[in-house]
Amino acid sequence: MLSRRLLLGGLLSLFPARVLARAAGAPNPLPIVHDGAPRAIVVVGDDPGPWEKAAAADLVKYVKMMAGATLTIADAAPRGTAAIFLGKAAIARDPAIGRRLAATAGKDPLVQADAILVQRRGSNLFVAGANDESHYFAVSWLLQHWGCRWYFPTDFGEVVPERKTLSVGALDHAYAPPFEIRHYWLAWNADSTGADLFRHRNFMSSATMVGAAQTLANYTSDIAPAGGNHFNVPFTDRRTAEHVAAKIEADYAAGKDVSLAISDGVYESVADRPLITRYDGYMLKPSVTDAMLTFYNAVADILRRKYSASKAKIGGLAYANVTLPPDRVKRLAPNVVMWIAPIDIDPNHALDDPRSPPKGEFRDMVEAWSRIAPGRLALYDYDQGMLVWRDVPNPSHHVFARDVKEYRRLGLVGFGTESRGATATTFLNLFFRGQLMWNPDADVDALLREFYLAFFGPAAVPMARYWGRIFAAWGETAVTEHEHMALPAIYTPELVDALRVDLEAAEAIAGSGRIAERVAFVRGSFDILTNTVTMNVRAARELDYAGAAAAGEAAMAARKTLRAMNPTFTLDPNDSLEQGSAWLAGEIGQMKELRARVDGTKGKLIAPLPLIWSFRVEQPLADDWRYKGPLGGDAVKDFGPGEGAWREVRSDLYLQAQNILAEGGQAALGRYRYRTEIDLPAGTAPQGAHLLFPGLFNEAWLFVNGALVGHRPYIEPWWHGDYGFEWDVDVAGQLRPGRNLVELIGFNPHHFGGMFRRPFLYRASAAP
Repeated sequence: MLSRRLLLGGLLSLFPARVLARAAGAPNPLPIVHDGAPRAIVVVGDDPGPWEKAAAADLVKYVKMMAGATLTIADAAPRGTAAIFLGKAAIARDPAIGRRLAATAGKDPLVQADAILVQRRGSNLFVAGANDESHYFAVSWLLQHWGCRWYFPTDFGEVVPERKTLSVGALDHAYAPPFEIRHYWLAWNADSTGADLFRHRNFMSSATMVGAAQTLANYTSDIAPAGGNHFNVPFTDRRTAEHVAAKIEADYAAGKDVSLAISDGVYESVADRPLITRYDGYMLKPSVTDAMLTFYNAVADILRRKYSASKAKIGGLAYANVTLPPDRVKRLAPNVVMWIAPIDIDPNHALDDPRSPPKGEFRDMVEAWSRIAPGRLALYDYDQGMLVWRDVPNPSHHVFARDVKEYRRLGLVGFGTESRGATATTFLNLFFRGQLMWNPDADVDALLREFYLAFFGPAAVPMARYWGRIFAAWGETAVTEHEHMALPAIYTPELVDALRVDLEAAEAIAGSGRIAERVAFVRGSFDILTNTVTMNVRAARELDYAGAAAAGEAAMAARKTLRAMNPTFTLDPNDSLEQGSAWLAGEIGQMKELRARVDGTKGKLIAPLPLIWSFRVEQPLADDWRYKGPLGGDAVKDFGPGEGAWREVRSDLYLQAQNILAEGGQAALGRYRYRTEIDLPAGTAPQGAHLLFPGLFNEAWLFVNGALVGHRPYIEPWWHGDYGFEWDVDVAGQLRPGRNLVELIGFNPHHFGGMFRRPFLYRASAAP
């Protein structure tokens, strides 16, 4: 068959050279199946664990799918019969296997030491691991050695080569991954069908570490200060530590781990100010890390002295304005473990990518935390990294493949990844995460080449072009933001047109059956993408809100079609969680409301404002600047003339996506000014005229013909808004026939800045 020979050749990239060399030199292959007939049995010991039992079932299942033979499972091997000794049976057969696994896994794991051994000796094949889950990993490794792959959850994502003969040559593979925690969980409204098997088939375990569950408020809400809440509890106050220690001591004494992870929000207490030495430019608040670690250490020390025999751990979370490493606290109690969660850090670039100062800063944060909590730090990250998104591809493997090596160097315990698992968005991300967490040196390019051949068969070449274009767009992007407003900077109409050609070429040769189903998935994914891009272009550039709403509805229909094919392909578009302008349904509703402002229903279009404006940054942020809320309408009196050079910018794309950045490549621009002119023909009545900015970030001040006509209060960071991002200003008293000067001053202290949908003048209809 077309892909079989090439696929088996591509497998060489997956396995260490020492394994392949031994296999290649095997003088007498051990037959497992020969010409469709079984030649070996599977030996499973008494009382197998759940994953050991699943491993035996998978081994039998996939050998039958590959070679058409059903292997017998037995509790012993008859004399003279070739046997695969699995899990505990392998260790019972030869205790040296257990000792070698223990040596491979290493001593004193914090969470769980995984290791596998796959070894052929004479007519026996030993397949075992250091624990129940590792037994399963050993079988998965063997099946992958024979060519099986699980790229996505459910049988849609599996590739099983047809091989009438299965055998094993010289094989002696012992391996332990560098990370104890290798896991993703499904958040939001994700569908979990097939997820657990998919995880384990790609070497991801259920092992985790206390501290990811955000439960601190359970122990502090009752001591919140008057007029405040649990975010205002003084963490440097010894009484806070004593209060919490008393609440958790029964569990701690019993050896139960306890999470004191902070909540979503910003922590502030007057009592903690003496320990504040840093300002967090991501949260726009003072960093209270020293105060929080003072609290963690105090609780941990109280309990460790009182219950010295307990092996329990206290879990903390570096998150929100507790993400920056501490300045004054130099140690973390040995019974405290930490997660670090980069909720607002660029997900699109690697730690060592010079295009992303934020990611470089995060690398420094992780390194500092790893010194404070050596061997006790894990990463809580996000995949999809674009948090509020549109079910279009958000590949991350090119970033993670680089980062995972750095995390190995820094000694991280591992990863707990929050995902929504929608294949239309994550595509191969979770497959690559599993492979790379297991082996950070896995060859991603070789795995991709193998994937196209194995998964798309005769359509491999156009599908490689299709996905290669998407991966290149993400690999080349300068975007450091992480929401759907960045989508037009990555997915351009030109890219979509090229993808359409590749997809049509694949459809023409996909044939029928499983390959056609896989190409049909790509078609459904493309239909979401092309209609989403069309919606953005119609709304942001062309002011065709009817067309934008229609395209949005077509994207929604494509989501529903794709979900009907397999519930793991997209998030549920009917879920109650997807409400408001942040989500596709809400954005469609917003397009319809904008249409009503221009089509005579609620207003009538007077004129669009230009697509191209003059622009300059007038006053960058000072190094010691601190955010204290909106500047206010009167602040404009103190702005001064500004000094930046003028340039042209678009009004349909936010500023940072146009490579307008602060010194050093940071996103926060400070004060900026847009300027344009608009000619109104004589007889154009200004009565009822409004200037509507349908997509605008930041606090802003609008001037028409030199007069201030409006101030827009705006709370930063931008996610505090309603995700509609509109600003409607009554300008009737300032417009005149002929040329009108329009100026927009904005203040950008954080991430997204400026306009991202083209503004327009309209005449509001009289209220009924």
